[in-house]
Amino acid sequence: MNKYLTIINTRTGLAVGLAAAVSYVTLAYNFQYNFDLAMISIAIIFPLVFTIRSAFRRREKALEHLSRFKAGLITVDACFQENRKIDPEKKEGIRLTVINIADYLISFLGDKCSREKVEEEAARVAQFIRANTDHIGNATALKIYRSMKDVYQGLENVVAIKHHRTPISIRAYCLIFIYIYPVIYTPALYNRLHEGISNNSSWILYTLSMFSTFILISLYNVQEQLENPFDQHGVDDIRLNDFRIS
Repeated sequence: MNKYLTIINTRTGLAVGLAAAVSYVTLAYNFQYNFDLAMISIAIIFPLVFTIRSAFRRREKALEHLSRFKAGLITVDACFQENRKIDPEKKEGIRLTVINIADYLISFLGDKCSREKVEEEAARVAQFIRANTDHIGNATALKIYRSMKDVYQGLENVVAIKHHRTPISIRAYCLIFIYIYPVIYTPALYNRLHEGISNNSSWILYTLSMFSTFILISLYNVQEQLENPFDQHGVDDIRLNDFRIS
């Protein structure tokens, strides 16, 4: 249950509190005007949905690249383990290297080690091939290098996804307009309630203003958590342990 409450934070309290304050001022001073609320969908909802979709696509791409990265490592390990000319001790050594490559990448994505550590460990595969050219045929070496290409491509793509996020300017724009939203929406809603001849509309105004603001800021928080699908803070984060080599 705690994971589902991670979308509630200080921004949520600030936005909902602002909505309550604006509702109070609107009722106290009878402040209202006629405004087309469809403009709000253009100003806030459209860019918010755009950023959520962009963050979700980044997450899906990260899954694709991590899967290719793991598949490449499994193929590399299989090529070494099936070679009968390589000593069992050396096989265990190169298998440990393959396991470490995946472990170091996961540690890097969790900000626990540097990218260079991953690349250094991946370079040991080529060093092992050069040191054992007598036991590894050209065809096998070529197959390993092709699989390592997938490993490096997966690594580079995942690093790019980690460092380059959805446009910061759009996210900042969304957050600013979510905070401004109660100021625009609440008086217009109050006007609509008066037109509908609603008696004792104060509780309706408070409820609708605060609830709609809560929805918008929660969507923003969901998008913010999707921005970094590797930090294990959101319910939709990638399960990185699934990409370890057992």
